[in-house]
Amino acid sequence: MKKQKQRLLLLATTALLVSGSVVHAESYQPPDHYNQTGAQKITELKGTIDIINNKLLASGQLVNGAVGYATVGRVVIDDALDDGKITNAQFLAYEAALDKVGTHDYATASNAAELFTQEHTAAMNQLTLAVDLLTSATSVLATATSVSAVAAEADTKPEQVALQDMIQTDEYSIQASEVATYNDAVDNVEKYAQQAGAFMAAANNTDLTSSIDSYTATNNLVAGNYTAITYTQNVDEFVITWDGNGTGWSGYLTDDMRDASDIYGANTYMQQHGSPTKDM
Repeated sequence: MKKQKQRLLLLATTALLVSGSVVHAESYQPPDHYNQTGAQKITELKGTIDIINNKLLASGQLVNGAVGYATVGRVVIDDALDDGKITNAQFLAYEAALDKVGTHDYATASNAAELFTQEHTAAMNQLTLAVDLLTSATSVLATATSVSAVAAEADTKPEQVALQDMIQTDEYSIQASEVATYNDAVDNVEKYAQQAGAFMAAANNTDLTSSIDSYTATNNLVAGNYTAITYTQNVDEFVITWDGNGTGWSGYLTDDMRDASDIYGANTYMQQHGSPTKDM
């Protein structure tokens, strides 16, 4: 029984280990300047977490070895497992880095590229919802149009009577409200696909972002402190409002426009290749 307990203890401590050697933890040194960017604060936090992870790895190896020695009658000296402890300084560094990331304003874009990227993300979220609604509306109409297969074979009186009964039900007949819901859903997919595509194209257009960044710098504005942004495709114009004043930028996305024929082609490409590309 004693050997069985020792074996179980060894197995339990082995479970603490992660394969690979431990990188001995050292104090993490944050960037040597006061005004850190949001990305630098995240890097600092990661550095402090890596140190704590290394301590966990070290303690796993040390505990496993110590239990092994205890099993065979060897004496572990005082403080032999200290390398597996998290020091107060390391914890405080982690806590400070955690607070920096937690309190940083990541929602406010610092430049035009970030502004457009955030708007792209928001539009893509709306696009996902719009596609879900269109899928639901399509399913309703597809059920009604499935009666076509029955109609194609209704060449006897009993089959024709059965068809007649089917089309008199709500499920197998199309209602005006269902058509309106479906068309609205198509419009919303177009709307949010257009907006998302425009915002991503804008984020990647350095001529546009440089112009906006120059404008905000000249007027002492923070890009992300805008109160409204719109994109009108038929005039290819972005209008961004800061402090109640709207300013427009137009003509930057001409080469990024795609019509219905292109969209059909994109669908064919994606069916054949999977992921979309800019040149499809």
